[in-house]
Amino acid sequence: MHFLSMLILALGAVATLTLALKASDGVMSFHAALMALFFLVGIYLLNRRRGNLTDDSGYEDGIIRAGAIASTFWGVIGFIVGLVIALQLAFPVLNFDLPWTNFGRLRPLHTSAVIFAFGGNVLLMTSFHVVQRTCRARLAGGWAPWFVFWGYQLFIVMAATGYVLGVTQSKEYAEPEWYVDLWLTLVWVVYLLVFLGTLWKRKEPHIYVANWFYLAFIVTVAMLHIINNLAIPVSWTGTRSYVVWGGVQDALTQWWYGHNAVGFFLTAGFLAIMYYYVPKRAERPIYSYRLSIVHFWSLIFLYIWAGPHHLHYTALPEWSQTLGMTFSIMLWMPSWGGMINGLMTLSGAWDKLRTDPVLRMMVVSIAFYGMSTFEGPLMAIKAVNALSHYTDWTIGHVHSGALGWVAFVSFGALYHIVPILWGRQRLYSLALVNVHFWIATFGIVLYITAMWVSGILQGLMWRAYDHLGFLEYSFVETVEAMHPFYVIRALGGLLFVIGALIMAYNLWRTMRGDLRDEAAPVEASGGPNSAAVGAAS
Repeated sequence: MHFLSMLILALGAVATLTLALKASDGVMSFHAALMALFFLVGIYLLNRRRGNLTDDSGYEDGIIRAGAIASTFWGVIGFIVGLVIALQLAFPVLNFDLPWTNFGRLRPLHTSAVIFAFGGNVLLMTSFHVVQRTCRARLAGGWAPWFVFWGYQLFIVMAATGYVLGVTQSKEYAEPEWYVDLWLTLVWVVYLLVFLGTLWKRKEPHIYVANWFYLAFIVTVAMLHIINNLAIPVSWTGTRSYVVWGGVQDALTQWWYGHNAVGFFLTAGFLAIMYYYVPKRAERPIYSYRLSIVHFWSLIFLYIWAGPHHLHYTALPEWSQTLGMTFSIMLWMPSWGGMINGLMTLSGAWDKLRTDPVLRMMVVSIAFYGMSTFEGPLMAIKAVNALSHYTDWTIGHVHSGALGWVAFVSFGALYHIVPILWGRQRLYSLALVNVHFWIATFGIVLYITAMWVSGILQGLMWRAYDHLGFLEYSFVETVEAMHPFYVIRALGGLLFVIGALIMAYNLWRTMRGDLRDEAAPVEASGGPNSAAVGAAS
């Protein structure tokens, strides 16, 4: 097995080095060289850690520790880039008239950094943690989980550098070019096999519901990714390709993918985090296990059909538009069922919201999940969509989910897991968690309220007609009207970045084993049995 792994890595190194030398453009040459370096470093590490990788005793926590560090790093990078592009909208001079720093290239860098780099690493890390604990089994595959982790980091670097250098498919949430997509497909299939293999060798008869959410996320994202990114390269040695879909079919496929990137990557995956880490932190069982099962099956059956609500008033057939609207509205109730399930888990432990800022962050994330899953079905209604779509209202909606739901539950998971993984009594500072919570919350409120008001203003200005039947406002006038709202949004983004930097500092000091001298309630540090709980978590 070791010989075969080394052979595969060696062949990969030779193939990518050859491609780097024969590539028809500079970006392909650069990315091929990066892949060659990946394979060569892989050979070195595999040879060095041969004994450790074949060890089957205990849990594989090294990869989870690496995931926690990567998640924090990419989160800070992604939020900073988001702040930069928010400032560029308010002050266009910050584009600097350079091809690498303009809004068009930095925007996909931001979305991929926060969704796939930050969010993806959080999901990798937590899924490997949860599946091991709930199955009482070590990760399957020996070196395969490490291939998933480092292969995913390579995907992030290739995608990010490609955007800055102008290599993109220009598809929402699917900007990487064909060869980066192929690499991600390989990594993702191995990820699926590792997860399934761990479930297969479990010592628990029951598969906990969080694992079902993780599995749905992994399988569905694989399907979405492959079908949406079917493309024909212009040359096997160049970056450019042409998607196989055209016109209306391409639009429908793109939003079938794009909305379910939200539905499965940013919802199902992070609901798995909610269903494991909220009960763990609250030290209470999930409010209703039956409701969690209903939540799972209704979500995965309904979400997949919601994408066409992005295509109202387009060339898409009317029945398809109505289908997307109908299923989006149907999603409201099961989503709120999940929200209620998460919140009511605190029954008998509501006092912990006062004493534990980590749990408070998780619970507020669930509240944002509920708000976003109400607003989404509302915006899917055709008459509302006519006012809201392509406006800043949509941007506000996306970020109420991304900042409020996804980021907050991720922060909560990181705060919970880092002391456990590094064997620390508690976090370096719970007071700093509290500071992070309030700064980030104010940032979110400024951000999304500015975008909601701005979006309504946009929608009304774009559809205003004078008494002669002409448009009352030029597009330039609508852009000018947005300026104060863009400034407020940038201020909200700045607060969110500051909060993330505080978190990074807090986690770093925790990893070092430092403890800030502060009066913290016993409950806030995980209770008197925190060490015992941590060992089993």
